[in-house]
Amino acid sequence: LLICSSEAKTNGKNKKPKQVVPDIECDVRAGKVSYPEFIVKCPASCRETNRGYTGRGSSPSYPASAIGVITNEGGKVIVKKMAGQAEYKGSLANGIRSLSLPNWRESFTVSVGKPKKGVIYPSTLDYASSKPATVKTGEGSCFGSACIMICILKVIHNCSPFKKRRPEILSSSSSSSSYSGFGTREQDSLPQAPEAVFQGDPNCKVDIAFLMDGSWSIGKRRFKIQKDFLMEVSQVLSVGMAGPMMGIIQYGDDPVTEFSLRQFSSSKDLKLAIDKIVQKGGLSNVGKALSYINKHYFSDSNGNRGGAPNVAVILVDGWPTDKVEEASRLARESGINIFFVTIEGPDDNEKQNVVEPNFVDKAVCRTSGFFSLPVASWFALRKAVQPLVKRVCDTDRLVCSKTCLNANDIAFVIDGSSSVGTGNFRTVLQFVANVTREFEISDTDTRVGAVQYTYEQRLEFAFGQHNTKADVLNAVKRISYWSGGTSTGAAITYAAAQLFSKSKPNKRKIMIVITDGRSYDDVRAPALAVHRQGVIAYSIGIAWAAQDELEYIATDPDRDHSFFVDEFDNLYKYVPKIINNICQEFNSQPRN
Repeated sequence: LLICSSEAKTNGKNKKPKQVVPDIECDVRAGKVSYPEFIVKCPASCRETNRGYTGRGSSPSYPASAIGVITNEGGKVIVKKMAGQAEYKGSLANGIRSLSLPNWRESFTVSVGKPKKGVIYPSTLDYASSKPATVKTGEGSCFGSACIMICILKVIHNCSPFKKRRPEILSSSSSSSSYSGFGTREQDSLPQAPEAVFQGDPNCKVDIAFLMDGSWSIGKRRFKIQKDFLMEVSQVLSVGMAGPMMGIIQYGDDPVTEFSLRQFSSSKDLKLAIDKIVQKGGLSNVGKALSYINKHYFSDSNGNRGGAPNVAVILVDGWPTDKVEEASRLARESGINIFFVTIEGPDDNEKQNVVEPNFVDKAVCRTSGFFSLPVASWFALRKAVQPLVKRVCDTDRLVCSKTCLNANDIAFVIDGSSSVGTGNFRTVLQFVANVTREFEISDTDTRVGAVQYTYEQRLEFAFGQHNTKADVLNAVKRISYWSGGTSTGAAITYAAAQLFSKSKPNKRKIMIVITDGRSYDDVRAPALAVHRQGVIAYSIGIAWAAQDELEYIATDPDRDHSFFVDEFDNLYKYVPKIINNICQEFNSQPRN
């Protein structure tokens, strides 16, 4: 269990040391030493870079250096052997992820090599057989394994074998003065430790589903070209848990999952899996495949990571044999960024056979050209590898990703009572416009609706009636002041019926009520009803607004959803606060 290396430093002083400390080399293991407790001197810069980390013989030198017991110059450590443990659970400590390991027969702790008063440690080491004696457990500490000395923590990042791999080391949660780890496994013969999993490109953390065309029209030769393309994409993407994850669905008459996002966590394994895919045949039902990924594929059980953008790349030979518009719209609204790679599209004579003209423009996330890659022939497909990878990794431009700014149906419930006045009403509309500007507005992003109320209620415009930010802002500007009484409770009920009853199931429902006085009717029951419908309600009170009513209207906690200003001209101050709260609330919830 003990590994250090190189020559021991000579003591520059002439005084005889009080304690003779034996030097050890890099192939010495603590499990082989017969003493239950001993002190040894570890030299500098031990680098056993080819050794694995699931361990048959481990050293305290690496954990000791990692937690500061010794430095890169080496030093003395006290090793205390202890009893083993079953079902050791891995953990994250000191920046290193440990493995979970069962049935380890022996453990050890490492502490600062300062001899205890009155304790005489052996000046030479005696070695036991391959099965060291079991020792009673000493002071409590975490049980680990495979603590082979490679480099100290600051050096390990410079060791060439670890530039792209993180060593799998079982680390402890103990203090900076001690560390414990396991040495010998129950089995006498243990296979070599697997290589650490490659983490992937952290600058491209996306969950990507490739929909490959398995229809009969593609033919075996072109199907092979398609697989070669996907294998090359997987290599360029640099797949790994800290970067892009990649899964594949093959579609024909019906879609079939070839493998999920989490099934392969390295490009090497992914390449081998792609090579084994067998063509299923059938038609080219892209719309059915899009419905499938929207309903089933991007799920937690399939490896979806929630915070990573969802991307679907559809490869299609010629054109789909079913309609894609509705299925793609629902997928986009769920936050899926849709890319199309079309190979050998229809010529002039074939266009009459296309089921849905302009199917790419109807399906992709945006019609800007960024989300579509037309390829003239199958033999030119390889040239699309780099452009495609660059686009799917450009997370700033994956505008269909679900974010706090594009995942909402927002209803403004605006007080138009006589106490507001024409000038102040225009200030309220400016506030509505300022909030609206912060969101991404479209039929598949955030939608905005507005209700004005007095004693009565009026629908100014509905969700989806205006599908660009400019159109919504113009509609807000055109709202005319009504004047009358103040029935806020009835207005909330009206907004629920006219707006939220038509809200989309995958949108967050947000209501922003703006009022300047006490309501003539009860607000508690209507507010409670919309809360139960899943509406997140914000209340904005001005001047004479009643604080208790604002709190009834607002979703709990009130401090995050209820605001008060003493005059209309100060409304603008709460725009960033409301946007910030909306986004914080969104980011704290699962996104998929």
